[in-house]
Amino acid sequence: MALDPTTILILSTALAAAAGLYLAVEWTSVREKSLLFWSAGFAVITVGCVLALARSAGFLLLGIWFANGLLIAAHGLFLAGVAWFTRTRLSRGWYLIAVLWLAMLLLPNQAWWSKVMLCIQSLLIAGITLRASFLLRPHGVSLSVGAVQLRYVLLVHGLFYLAKAGSTLVLGGSVDLPAFRGLVIQISLVEGAMAIMLIALSMTGTERHRREERIEQLAARDPLTGLYNRRALDRRAPGLLALASPANPGALLLIDIDNFKQVNDLYGHAAGDKLLVALSDMMRDALPRSALAARLGGDEFLILLEGSSDDDVAALCDNLRDAFAQKAQEEFPTPNAVTLSVGGTLFEQPSSGLAALIERGDGALYASKREGRDRLKLMPAA
Repeated sequence: MALDPTTILILSTALAAAAGLYLAVEWTSVREKSLLFWSAGFAVITVGCVLALARSAGFLLLGIWFANGLLIAAHGLFLAGVAWFTRTRLSRGWYLIAVLWLAMLLLPNQAWWSKVMLCIQSLLIAGITLRASFLLRPHGVSLSVGAVQLRYVLLVHGLFYLAKAGSTLVLGGSVDLPAFRGLVIQISLVEGAMAIMLIALSMTGTERHRREERIEQLAARDPLTGLYNRRALDRRAPGLLALASPANPGALLLIDIDNFKQVNDLYGHAAGDKLLVALSDMMRDALPRSALAARLGGDEFLILLEGSSDDDVAALCDNLRDAFAQKAQEEFPTPNAVTLSVGGTLFEQPSSGLAALIERGDGALYASKREGRDRLKLMPAA
């Protein structure tokens, strides 16, 4: 089968429909909103291609510029997906593109104006696509292979449309959009089919990497509190422990909830879970970004701090104890106060291992319990 313009357009229709369907299926398992935007973009391209094919076969359903307007809308959806993926808020000015295009459709439909319309359409698509590529810059953070590939595919695609905008005015007779004739149109059809395939593959790789990252994060987190689990703590702690020095001492804290069983007995395990989550949220809010926080199991938690003095640790623990005791008393009053016992140890040199520090912290925690609970017992640096 010869690769004439109609055949290429049929191929583009099939590729776009397949890409839209595949990304929609991916969304059902990943639930990442960017996939919906991208899937909708390919669905819009499919509709536009069908309208163009119908026109070439003699069935004039809608004007040719409507189908080309759908191409702008599709790229707008691609940009929206990239913005969602990169957690970027787009300026409202981008939505004015649709208004501009609708206004242009009301202007005279003459031969010279068709070339201007094609030029402006190409510029709009180029601007949208290059903006999407720009959003995928690393910004100091390494990107997945799929995201990098998508960035450069969008960049090349945008630059192609930028060149196409100029060529439509310069090359004159080589543009015959209604009949799919002319050098510019035929090159555009080939580039469009390739772009659909490459963009779809890049989008799929981008989201697959994010899904793998999410699975890895879930494996490293306690499912109830969202804090690190013991396995993740063992992997991350050595890097923080290695930073310790006399000028930059570290601290390890073990936290245990006093009389926690009474909450479960009186109010049920859902109430106990609520308190565990509340304590985890308090820890996240109070700790510096460099700290590590983990749930070791049950009602026992661990905090690993960098650059902390005795006073820093005491202030942190006092704030946590006061806030938690107030929360527990307000929501789940018990015969004996539900409070926090904290045991910890400072260290001024890289530790031989996390287990040794936890052992020292355990000794301090038991001392805190013996001395009446609801207090901090801190071991000096060894």
